[in-house]
Formats: sequence, C-alpha cells, structure tokens
Amino acid sequence: MEKTIEKQTTIFTKYIDIFTEKLPAIVFAIVIIAIGILIAKLVKRFLNRILTKYKSSIGVVTFMINFVQVTIIIIAFMQAMSILGVNTTSFVAVLGAAGFSIGLAFKEVLSNLGSCLIILFFKPFDIGDFINCQGNEGTVMEILMFSTSLKTNDNKLIVMPNFQLTSNPVINYTAQNKRRIDFVFNVEYDTNVKTLYEISNRLFDQEERILSSPKPLIGVESMNNNVIKFIARPWAKTEDYWDVYYKLMEEFKYEFDQHGIKFSRINLVHPTN
Repeated sequence: MEKTIEKQTTIFTKYIDIFTEKLPAIVFAIVIIAIGILIAKLVKRFLNRILTKYKSSIGVVTFMINFVQVTIIIIAFMQAMSILGVNTTSFVAVLGAAGFSIGLAFKEVLSNLGSCLIILFFKPFDIGDFINCQGNEGTVMEILMFSTSLKTNDNKLIVMPNFQLTSNPVINYTAQNKRRIDFVFNVEYDTNVKTLYEISNRLFDQEERILSSPKPLIGVESMNNNVIKFIARPWAKTEDYWDVYYKLMEEFKYEFDQHGIKFSRINLVHPTN
C-alpha cells in the first residue's frame, strides 16, 4: 500500500514538475492564440470597411473576410503548438490526410463550395439577375456557399446546388441592357404579306419603348404546307421586355381581326423568357 502511494506521489510530482517547467510556454501559447484572435477580428473589421467602400460583391466580401479570419486563427494556433513543443509538421500531415479523407466523403459538398467561388469571382450571374438553368428559371435571390436560390415569376423558391450552375449552360436574360422580342405568326397562305409589313411597322413606330437601333427585323421566314411563317422582331430595353411584349401582342390581335388575317394551325410560337 505504501509503495503504491509512493509511486502515485512520484508520478504526480513528475507531472507537476513538467507543468511547472512548461507553464511559461503554456502562458505564452495562450497569449499567442488570444493575440491571433484579436488580430483576426481587427483584420475582419478593416477588410469589411475597405471592400464595402469599393462596393465589391457581397458574396466575395463575406468569403474573403471569413477566409482571412480563419487563416489568421489557424496560424496563431499552429504557432502556439510549436511553442509547446508539438511537432507541427506531423500535425499538418495528419490534417492533410484528414482533409483528403473528408474531401472524398464530401465530394459533392466541396464541389458546391468550389462552384460558389467560381460564381462569385467570375460572375456568370449576380443577385437580381433572371436566369435559366436546366429548365429552372427565376430571379437570383441569394448566392450561398453550397446553393443558389431563385424566385420564379409565380413566387416559388428554387434552391439549386452550385455545381449544377457551373457544370451546365446558364442563360442570363438580364445580363444585357436590351433584348429582342420575337413575334412569330403562322398565317394562311393567301394572306397579303404587304399588309403584315404595314401592321408591324406601324405598331413598332407607335410604341415608344421599341428601340430604333438595332432596327426591327420583319419578314417572311418560310412558306410551306400552305402556311406563311411571318416574323416581327423588335428590340426593347430589358426592363421593358414583358410590358412591351404583352401590349404589342394585344395590338397585333386587334389589327389582324380588323384586316381579316387568319392564323393557320399554330397561332404563335411563344418566345423564351
């Protein structure tokens, strides 16, 4: 019994001696970590002011600030471990191996994260743009680390993984400041084409929101199966697209009724959003 107590006392004394010997290093390591956290907060505040001043993308600003903050804290932690005598080289190797294993396990998650960076830095679209990807279309509401949220015209919310938006074609309808409106009419073969030209030119001249440059494209696209395919394609500002489209569609209907123009088979090929 006495030997056991003496042995435990010796072990305890040994640990006390080690702790006493390492105490300055432990205190210094804690101070290093505390300073690292403080510096990270100061740098975060500084970057936030600088990047906001230059009106950078919100997503890019958030990512850069968080990345720098975490990097500074990790560096401080590694320095503290080095002061305590921990072999940081082995630690980095273990961390790298763990990161590789995690990467394999969360392949799609990391793919979404990488796609987020591509979206934020190369900007195929931005918040507020109206896009279409694989039949999913809507206004971009939010770009997050792993997904992007779209709001459809009928107020539905679509959440798409970011990797789908970088691995598939994306149509950005609002990237340009003007868009072409495509009117396609299939009319009977005996329709007076001159009348179609007159109606189209008059309606486009009367509508102030139709742009004069580029000029509207008006003409007969094809004639087959007793059908004339007549096209009228004016240009408008992107924000005026739908208002002009619906207004002119009603006016075309009224004019066609007034002039006895009849559609054949397919009345209208509806344009893409």
